[in-house]
Amino acid sequence: MTQPMTTGLGGLAALVLVVSFAANSPFADAASHKRRMAKPVDPAATDSTGSLSQGSVAFDLFNDGDMSAGAVSMSFSPKYNPGEIVVSFSDRRLYYVDGKGHALAYPIAVPREDARWAGVTSISDKRINPAWTPTPHMLAKNPNLPSFVPGGHPMNPLGVRAMYLSGGEYRIHGTDAPWTIGTAASSGCIRMFNADAIDLYGRAKVGARVTVTWDRLTAG
Repeated sequence: MTQPMTTGLGGLAALVLVVSFAANSPFADAASHKRRMAKPVDPAATDSTGSLSQGSVAFDLFNDGDMSAGAVSMSFSPKYNPGEIVVSFSDRRLYYVDGKGHALAYPIAVPREDARWAGVTSISDKRINPAWTPTPHMLAKNPNLPSFVPGGHPMNPLGVRAMYLSGGEYRIHGTDAPWTIGTAASSGCIRMFNADAIDLYGRAKVGARVTVTWDRLTAG
């Protein structure tokens, strides 16, 4: 594998591969979600914003198509201040700004089409081994979900760390389903590998500004 590129996303090749993925219950068997390489992106697979449609996964050349855990150090827009978090659902990346004009990029799972959102918020709380309670909306869609999963349980959908976002029920968190990273699978939250959630948890501060967008981001 070649080394990850550290230049801005705008200079990257436009080649994108699509992986089919069926996003089921957070407690589904991992073996049923093996990623399968498919043909290059068909324009029909994208919506009017240029984002991939539900069920499609973008694997670009940002990191040699790698969706494994670990942040990539890269140049980033200097309009964001150190300590800020910027999430691009189209990039399938969370960017932690660790210096002016520089960021750490983590792979993420993004919301399904029926749970799309965007805006500016902040981290209101941070928790280690958070407990999980499904929302009434989640239970209406999937009555088989447990009503409560304690913190530290191996099948807790929030994983081992959670950063709560103000103004709503959404969180940046780890996951018990690492095979979903890179897909549109969540009900509005931003999923990370547990190792990446632990790393971000140690960096991000309560009160930090979080910008969420469907735009593709470029350096500069």
